[in-house]
Amino acid sequence: MQTRRLGGLEVSALGLGCMGLSFAYGPGPERAEAIRLIRHAVDLGVTFFDTAEVYGPLTNEDLVGEALEPVRERVVIATKFGFSPPGPVAPENLNSRPEHIKAVAEASLKRLRTEVIDLFYQHRVDPKVPIEDVAGAVKDLIQAGKVRAFGLSEAGAETIRRAHAVQPVAALQSEYSLWWREPEAEILPTLAELGIGFVPFSPLGKGFLTGAIGEGTAFAANDFRNISPRFTPQARRANQALVERIAAIAAAKTATPAQIALAWLLAQAPWIVPIPGTTKTHRLDENIAAARIELDAGDLQAIDAALADIAVEGDRYPPAMEAMTGR
Repeated sequence: MQTRRLGGLEVSALGLGCMGLSFAYGPGPERAEAIRLIRHAVDLGVTFFDTAEVYGPLTNEDLVGEALEPVRERVVIATKFGFSPPGPVAPENLNSRPEHIKAVAEASLKRLRTEVIDLFYQHRVDPKVPIEDVAGAVKDLIQAGKVRAFGLSEAGAETIRRAHAVQPVAALQSEYSLWWREPEAEILPTLAELGIGFVPFSPLGKGFLTGAIGEGTAFAANDFRNISPRFTPQARRANQALVERIAAIAAAKTATPAQIALAWLLAQAPWIVPIPGTTKTHRLDENIAAARIELDAGDLQAIDAALADIAVEGDRYPPAMEAMTGR
């Protein structure tokens, strides 16, 4: 697989988002199966793996640490801080105080079975802590050799600039896909100007852009999509038009909708590294194959034209969670 750069980090063009293996999307696979899937990703050329303290909580880091321990020198691991004790993921639990950041780093290093965290993101902006203090705490960890690079997640342009002035930001992780293009307005130009990489999460629309989710799809009781306004039956029915257009484009390219959605992201800029997640090996194979699909300027214009008249229905998050996006 080709590689790309996130600040000073060299990573595979597609990474693997590991959250769904133990958090947010219903019951995950058995641990041994999840470890096999992560190691299969390595065999396919994936070198960039994303986790967080709050996923599980705690269990996802432990899983990723065990899976990647035998190949640690070949991979880049990203994890996140920002919630206490950790979690649940809610505004009242935001905690990016410097002393907490440093404590999280120590605990994450142990769970990940490593001596250094390659990319350490602030999971969500904490309005109670100046971003300069957050960047300063991560800078201390970098100088101590415990972290290699600093990242932000779902931060606004002003926050990115203020953080970057204290400690260079290697990457921003935020949602970006064919059904969530808000970053194009202000975030992508800011990142391009500052030389910061971009890591789109939910690049497949939390599964919706694959075409595998319909109006009648039932989610597990603890699946986040049950509380997402964008996944109500009404919204799924309305948003099906988007998937149908993408499917038609994919058919013309002898590809799947998921592959077109990922190839589209890769074609936006050479410093964009999507991190699709999955619990299934055949879906992992399908996603990784997207890195071999090249979309030229004409293809991108055709996709924009095909989707231009479709308005996606439903907010991404319930109001309390949307309030944590830092915009």
